[in-house]
Amino acid sequence: MTSETFRLGGELTVRRLGYGTAQLTGRGYWGPRGERADAVAVIRRAVERGVTLIDTADNYGPGLAEELVAEALHPYSADLVVATKGGVVRTSDSAWHVAGRPEQLRAMCEASLRRLRADRIDLYQLHRLDPEVPLAEQLGALGELRREGKIRHIGLDTVTVEQLKKALGLAETGSIASVQNRFNLIDRESEAVLEVCEAHGLAFLPWFPLANGALTGKAAAALDAVAARHGASRGQIALAWLLHRSPVLCPTPGTGSLAHLQENLDAAAIRLSAEDLAALR
Repeated sequence: MTSETFRLGGELTVRRLGYGTAQLTGRGYWGPRGERADAVAVIRRAVERGVTLIDTADNYGPGLAEELVAEALHPYSADLVVATKGGVVRTSDSAWHVAGRPEQLRAMCEASLRRLRADRIDLYQLHRLDPEVPLAEQLGALGELRREGKIRHIGLDTVTVEQLKKALGLAETGSIASVQNRFNLIDRESEAVLEVCEAHGLAFLPWFPLANGALTGKAAAALDAVAARHGASRGQIALAWLLHRSPVLCPTPGTGSLAHLQENLDAAAIRLSAEDLAALR
């Protein structure tokens, strides 16, 4: 049986199936997607259903997703972990600019604290490594914020095995708690990164856990057969597969629909058999 929880940073127990806020924003994660009240209702319902890990970012909106999280959930319950990201500046729905200078990271973190109405961010993720800034300086800035009590744990987004190992060597022992790379049933390019996470007890938060709606083509036949056995949807099987694939995988699928939210969260109850896993392998 798969474990339903993970100890983030060795201390924060979260349900492994969380909720991501990107889909609450518009095309290119820019501006609102729909009515603000509807977005707030989805976030609240996720927590009512037992979600304890909320994943957001300062550039979703920009700023909007963090504001929605605060509106929906502040004051935060003691068992809720809110993760956000910094290190990327948005100037349009298609323009992303990596910004990893220490002063930029500090300013973005402090802005996130204000929008989230928080004194400390549980998991602050470096959204992209800045190739123009030494990694030691980027991690040093986050380490400083951690020592000041503004962040609790550090996460890394979209890293290679080499970058992750280098970061683990540079950062304060135990300060890095997670990695967020693209990983799903039909995209397993980060298998080697997952192995490093397993070896070091790091959470792996896969982005695009539902392949951004692309669970079709070659995967469809196997997915449909397994889904039929469980009376489930393709998406539910894809999420269940992630939960079975590794105990450190903590998917945070996003949606702006209450019905789709319910469907996603129900995937946690699906127990895949050895036959199912072999078919999906």
